[in-house]
Amino acid sequence: MTAEPSMTVRPFDDGVRSADTGGGPIGLRWETVCPLDRLLPERGAAALLATGSEAVQVALFRMADGAVHAIGNVDPFSGAAVLSRGIVGDRDGVPTVASPVYKQVFNLVTGECLDDPSTRVPVFPVRVADGRLQVGLP
Repeated sequence: MTAEPSMTVRPFDDGVRSADTGGGPIGLRWETVCPLDRLLPERGAAALLATGSEAVQVALFRMADGAVHAIGNVDPFSGAAVLSRGIVGDRDGVPTVASPVYKQVFNLVTGECLDDPSTRVPVFPVRVADGRLQVGLP
């Protein structure tokens, strides 16, 4: 039997707790996406999740240090759902992904486009429960 590698998940804590949301922010629903070990370090993966009557595409990234990030998968410049296929890196220690279409770089923590700060992609909180990655949705 092998031991599970140590993982760090980007924390999301706005200080608001609610019993019906599993300890997360009020109104947040946690959607199980996949076992954490299915995400390869420094590679993206896409997931289609339901938010009420709408579907949302989420790009998931597991970094080399074990941190996990979830952002919207749609590139706001091209309209294509491709950010999960982007090049993962960092700028000054901040984890980033570069869109494979026009190469704009997005901060994985805030969703801000580093090449055009007026543009953002949604950021979703993540957590690991029983070895499974969960994404928080409204």
